[in-house]
Amino acid sequence: MLLIVASCADEPKETTQANLWLTTLDQKSLLDLRTLDVTPAKDSISQATITIDTSQTFQEIDGFGYTLTGGSALHINRMKDSARTALLQELFGTGEDEIGVSYLRLSIGASDLNKAPFSYNDVPEGETDVKLENFSLANDTVHVVPVLKEILEISPEIKIMGSPWSPPAWMKDNKDTRGGSLLEEYYPVYAEYFVKYIEAMAEHGITIDAITVQNEPLHPGNNPSLLMLAEDQAEFIKNHLGPAFEKNNIDTKIIIYDHNADRPDYPISILNDPEAAQYIDGSAFHLYGGEIEALTEVHEAHPDKNLYFTEQWVGAPGNFAQEMTWHIENLIIGATRNWSRNVLEWNLAADENQDPHTDRGGCDRCLGAVTIVGDEVTREPAYYIIAQASKFVRPGSVRVESNMPENLPNVAFKTPDGKIAIIVQNKAGEEQNITVRFENQQIVFQLSAGAVGTLIF
Repeated sequence: MLLIVASCADEPKETTQANLWLTTLDQKSLLDLRTLDVTPAKDSISQATITIDTSQTFQEIDGFGYTLTGGSALHINRMKDSARTALLQELFGTGEDEIGVSYLRLSIGASDLNKAPFSYNDVPEGETDVKLENFSLANDTVHVVPVLKEILEISPEIKIMGSPWSPPAWMKDNKDTRGGSLLEEYYPVYAEYFVKYIEAMAEHGITIDAITVQNEPLHPGNNPSLLMLAEDQAEFIKNHLGPAFEKNNIDTKIIIYDHNADRPDYPISILNDPEAAQYIDGSAFHLYGGEIEALTEVHEAHPDKNLYFTEQWVGAPGNFAQEMTWHIENLIIGATRNWSRNVLEWNLAADENQDPHTDRGGCDRCLGAVTIVGDEVTREPAYYIIAQASKFVRPGSVRVESNMPENLPNVAFKTPDGKIAIIVQNKAGEEQNITVRFENQQIVFQLSAGAVGTLIF
């Protein structure tokens, strides 16, 4: 039952409508629409009141989405044309039954969710190619580029980030796709490699809005991967990558770190170097370690730099209640309340076996946001986690102040069309009556234990 606050007889009966999009942990409601009345504010009759203050603003939002891994693109591209078109429209469109994904991350070269590791400049063992004469996007043109072109037809303004898992093996001290470090003698060549990647994608009509310098630079055990310490990343940016972008008129953002929240010292130390910082837009984080509040620590150290949340996986087979609860609280609400401009879950799509993945460290339990078997699509937890925000908090939205009553994590935004969107989670073990107040209006509703609602008015 939804509770509505009634106005007194001598008050004007001005009532407008609000929409509540509800997801419950038992999955009986999955982004189900409820219509509520917006009434004049009165004394609260609910257990908890959330007050929104649009005079206090924080960061602008770039979007919500996933990583389009090579494996994700493979499964999508192999669908029949009609099935693929329908899926991409559902994911990237902004209609009533579509979820409006607005941000994608790509791997620069292979990630561990490709069948095998590769770079765009692989040469026979013992050889080098310092002029990058053999640079080629050929591997990406099979599945990634065609899928991206279809996505861009649906969502031309979608933001795209590229992240490398490893440089070409010949640039590394161990000559292997897995682990090792970038040899200093190849810093200028690797900077040019980024330039070539951005320019090559542009030739296909794909704009790379941002790159991170290295995915998980402190995790050299993946395949592919690279160990890149903070001092090395700073050196690479200030003396090679930044100047190379400047020389070639590349306006793609340079984002550092791209690893767990347990090491905020890594990005802070780089941003403390003004020669490096002049080229850097901000820092990116994952949350396989640490606490999400570390993003605010980085913001407070360098408030002129942006923050991004770029990866979190859901492990197969996926516990809906557990994943929805943790990811909504820590990422959709937590990351954005700690200054992140985006929230990205990990792989967009996998098959029923969580394939493909590389050997020697590739993830064999990474559940896609959708599972694709032939043309059949199953929507997994990450689909609904992202949809709870992406459908409503469009790019250009600005986070605004809202208080946090006990057991009611929430985050509020003012959208580009002037509406208020607030995502509310009931962490109590029982149903709660909730009042949301804005200026002289209020909306009263109930959320069952664990439920998540996005309120738009």
